[in-house]
Amino acid sequence: MSTAPAPAETAAVRAAIARHSNEPGPLLEILHAVQGELGYVPPGAVAIIATALNLSRAEVHGAISFYHHFRHEPAGRQVLRICRAEACQAAGGGVLQTRARETLGVDFGRTTADGRVTLEAVYCLGLCACAPAVMLDGEVHGRVTPARLDELLGGSS
Repeated sequence: MSTAPAPAETAAVRAAIARHSNEPGPLLEILHAVQGELGYVPPGAVAIIATALNLSRAEVHGAISFYHHFRHEPAGRQVLRICRAEACQAAGGGVLQTRARETLGVDFGRTTADGRVTLEAVYCLGLCACAPAVMLDGEVHGRVTPARLDELLGGSS
């Protein structure tokens, strides 16, 4: 399942490796740098990184799949993260999760067919006192109701 990345992707991967390969335990730093540059870690990057770090492809893939932060494909133009931690669940986060899935027509970890919104689960946004919380495009919102979620999404359905 390792496809060759596009030339721009390969350049970004190689640049991340060059910047971080001399650091102790550089795998996560490299993965963060690649995702920071490209918005995701292309499947073809796995072999390049594994070779550069003298790791197996399974080790690199394992790190990518273990940490939910890393994406395997580009995100939508907007990223909606809904907190699924205990405080947010107790304050009605489950209702927001259901509303987001129904409104967007996708489950967590997926992007709408039009590429507009990627829905992601997170397990704490640091707003436990203002639960339930969401993050839309890096901006955190607390005490979010289903109606407020609809406003934030601006009619994404």
